[in-house]
Order: sequence, then C-alpha cells, then structure tokens
Amino acid sequence: MTNQENVGSTQTEAQTEAWIVNPTGPLVGDVAVRGSKNAVTKHLVASLLGNSPSTITNCPDIGDVDITISMLEALGCEIDRSNGDAVVDPRPLSSSRVPMTFSGMNRIPILMVGPLLHRVGEVFIPLVGGDDIGSRPLNFHVDALEKMGAEIEITAEGLEAKAGGLRGAHIELPYPSVGATETVLLTATMAEGRTVLDGAALEPEVIELALFLQRMGARIEMQPNRRFIIDGVSELSGAVNHLKGDRIEAFSYLVAGLITGGEVTVRGCSQDRLVTAISTLSRMGAEFEITDTTISARAKRLSPATVETDTHPGFMTDWQSPMVALFTQCQGLSVMYETVYENRFTYVPALNKMGAQIQQYNTPLGSIKGRFVGSSTPCSVVVRGRTQLVGTDVVVPDIRGGFAYVLAAAAAEGTTTITGTHHLDRGYNRPIENFRELGLDIKRATVNTSAP
Repeated sequence: MTNQENVGSTQTEAQTEAWIVNPTGPLVGDVAVRGSKNAVTKHLVASLLGNSPSTITNCPDIGDVDITISMLEALGCEIDRSNGDAVVDPRPLSSSRVPMTFSGMNRIPILMVGPLLHRVGEVFIPLVGGDDIGSRPLNFHVDALEKMGAEIEITAEGLEAKAGGLRGAHIELPYPSVGATETVLLTATMAEGRTVLDGAALEPEVIELALFLQRMGARIEMQPNRRFIIDGVSELSGAVNHLKGDRIEAFSYLVAGLITGGEVTVRGCSQDRLVTAISTLSRMGAEFEITDTTISARAKRLSPATVETDTHPGFMTDWQSPMVALFTQCQGLSVMYETVYENRFTYVPALNKMGAQIQQYNTPLGSIKGRFVGSSTPCSVVVRGRTQLVGTDVVVPDIRGGFAYVLAAAAAEGTTTITGTHHLDRGYNRPIENFRELGLDIKRATVNTSAP
C-alpha cells in the first residue's frame, strides 16, 4: 500500500493468537479423553460444601478449570492441583464475594450461590458469561433459590444474595435445565427439610454430580419422571471422585476420523455416554468397534440424515456443530434442528465461506415442539453435501462451533487460519496435541489482524 493510499485509513495491525491448519488426509489414531468439562467445574463448586478436603481426579487441562479454581482461591479456598488431580480444601474460606475480575468469564458463579449461602449467609457473584449460544436465563436459578429462602437482588454488576437459613421446597422447572438442576442439588443438600425437584435434567454430568454429593453425605433420591428428592443434612464431608470421560470430546474426535475418511479410536469415555451418538452415526453408515475401554469409528461412505437435538437421552446440543460439519461430506440433503439453544448456528456462515452449502431456517424442521417461536435466529439448517471445502480465515464464535471449524479445516483443501481459539482452549483438553497425534498438521501461531 502506498503512503497516499494510507491517508485517512482508520485501521491498524493487531496481533492475535491463531491455529494454523494444513490438511493431511485421513486422520488415524487414538485419543484419550479426560474427565468431562461439564462435570469437573461443578465438582469443584460442590467441594465448597464439605467440612474437609475433596479430591477430584482425571481433571481435564482446560481454561474453565483454571477459571473456576482461581475463583475458589479468591474466596480463600486452598487447591492443590497436579497430574490431573485437584484437591480442594474449603476450610480456609474467607470471603463469599466472587471478584468482579471474573465477570463474564463463565457461568459457574451462579452455581456457587447456594453453597456460599450455606457457608457464609451472603453472596455476591458478578454477571455470568460463557458462550454466546442463546438465552440461558438466570430466572430458573433465581426462582429456585428464592423458593428455598434466599433473598436475591440483581444489580448492574451482578447478583447479591443473603439468607438466614435455607429450607427445602417443592420446585418444578419449566424446562429440564442442566444448570438449574445443579443449582437445586447443590443448594438442597444442606437446606433444612425436604426438597422435591420436578422436571430435572438427567444428563450424565448431572447424575455424576448427584453421586458425588451422595458420597459427601447428601441424601439424594432419584425417582421416575425427572424427579429428585433431597433431604437436607447439617453437614457434608469431603469426598473423592474419578471423573468420567467427556462425551462431547469423544464424539468430536470420532467425527474427526469420519469427516477425513480415517479412523479414530477414543479411549476413556464409556459406550453408555455415547449411545445416541453411536446409533445416529450408525444409521448414516459408520461402522463401530466397541470394547470396555475404547470406541472406534470408520466409514466407506456416509449417508445424509435428519437429526434434532434434545435433552438427555436425546442427541446432545453440544454434538450439533461437529455433526453439521460432517453433513458437508455426506452425499445428499441433511437436516439439523436445534431445540435446546436458540443461537447455536453462529458458526454456519464461516462453514459456507469454506465452501459448504448450508441454508438456515426459522422453521422447526423436526418433530419436537419449537421452544423459540418468534425468534429471529434460525433453529434449523439444511446441508447439501458433498461439497469440497477450502481453507480460509475464520473466527471462533464459541467452543463447539470452533471445533467444527477445525474438523472442516482438516477435510478442506488448503490452509485454514483460525482465530478466537481461546474458546477451544477453554473447553478441550490438549486439542493441538491430540490432533497432531492423529496426523493433522496444526500449530499455534501469532497472526496480524486488522483492527479499527
């Protein structure tokens, strides 16, 4: 650019972290997944309730763990973390105010409200954060906490709560929200009397949390029809739990093999956590080899499919974006209908930029009653495959959408530069190392970007 062309320019060069992906053909090999991202942070919060240290093993090395541990340390807890284990000692707790520096980082602070009310009687948490995937309202959490006796005020900075003593209540969730279910479990365990929770989420990570609380001494009973009954106790002790494998990571790496025409074996995630994913991929033509410790997937040719996300045991919303990336390599028309979050297709324009042919619709293209009637954001996509993807520059919108970009880049022609990768480091354990072990040419780099 000449000096004359620079006159009046409002753009400067800025540097940002990026992943550079050069496709190398079929991805083949083994990936060992660590404990679930959606479980580990909740176990760390549950440790606040104990009168002695808790030990959580098989923890993933991800940003959300770092953030949650930093929050607990800011409250005064002592955490010893090494070799995938975390020992949380809640006894030195000296504060119940989560610092404003954690504002917007993730959604874990809302889960701390109940445990901190039990420990201190008053709480402040900054505004919640996490991926921008649509409405995940706090009102389910707030309504449940207020029914159990908490006084809550939401301000411009965050949420203030206090309680002289929490008590059991009958709580019926209008939707089986994972986060709200976890809030009730974490709060009801030491509330006076009995709590009956109807409409609860039953995702594997929720059950794992309930079992951990039971190990700590909580009296939790599961009944049919999405009901938990919790009888409050006056004291909980520390406990030990080895986290079960992350089913989102496991599915994503199985898709990495399929989308590139290779074969990936996943270790550390049991078959029961992937039943719906396995059956869906099998209908598309994938062949599986399953043992007590491993799951392998391969396919000579994949057929299109119609899939709709749902609460467990339905097709998981976090599997949606890797599946849409896979649809681009299936011959024919595939449909994905999202019913859990109303803003989960933000990654689609970048896939189209890479050569995909994906059309978005506001119309529910599935059998489940639409939750987002009148929403301006698409709830369905139709994917025309098979298309040749090409490498380009993309920016990660959220954790799962970002992983879909890596999958697409691995199946594309040419180099893809992915920025916004802090989302991926926040949600996946050793992703660069795992992809390299599968044969992908992927590296971290610092690139120049235009900034106003």
